[in-house]
Amino acid sequence: MTADEAKALDALAAGFADQMTALTRGVLGEDTPRFHAINMGSKVQVSPIAENKVVQRIPIRIDGEERLSLGVRYFCCWDGASTFMATDLADVHVFYAGITDPLVRFEYVRSSNEPPGAHLHVHAHRDEMAYLLRLADKGRPKQGLKRNRLPRLAEMHLPVGGHRMRPSLEDVLLFLKREFAIDTAPGWEAVIDEHLRKWRLMQLKAAVRDAPDSAARVLRALGYTVVEPSVPGARQAPEEIKLFWP
Repeated sequence: MTADEAKALDALAAGFADQMTALTRGVLGEDTPRFHAINMGSKVQVSPIAENKVVQRIPIRIDGEERLSLGVRYFCCWDGASTFMATDLADVHVFYAGITDPLVRFEYVRSSNEPPGAHLHVHAHRDEMAYLLRLADKGRPKQGLKRNRLPRLAEMHLPVGGHRMRPSLEDVLLFLKREFAIDTAPGWEAVIDEHLRKWRLMQLKAAVRDAPDSAARVLRALGYTVVEPSVPGARQAPEEIKLFWP
């Protein structure tokens, strides 16, 4: 990465940090910790970070009392063409207040397709699930048993839509509001709506770059005029197209 590319990535990540601050404060209140962008070399970490550079959890209240918290961190990088900022890794963990083990973990790993790059971990227990995991003859559960350790439901990578259609922080906040009636700031719905539209459109654009021919066919069917480029750009190998990754 050149010095100019590093400077540009820092600026984009700082803008993303401001967006996340606006989102969480607009939904949860102005006392929500501010997101900051910290250069980590080839990547930039975006998280609620205190003055001492310690990552903070975002407090969430129900009926005025702190009942939950969110651990949020993103690691931003350039995409393969060094044109667009990409998310290299993202974690959104939901905690019950005072408990170190999370309830659920929404995670994304850009380089992974096995297990799925976008996945969900549920920290719970069901006897039936533990039994099914023990029946596995190969794969991650069997590897765990070889280490004389029983598999846990929390270790399962539950797919959540793939690299392009994965849930965002906005989706997690909506989930908490719908299911647990968390306290929210006045006008929170408009804030969620605005940020969720931006997120979905950004992911749509990434999907179009992955499958431009399909996008062109749909646009022509809608009556748009789409002209083929005179000099076709380089295309990714089929196995590298993230739209089709699990």
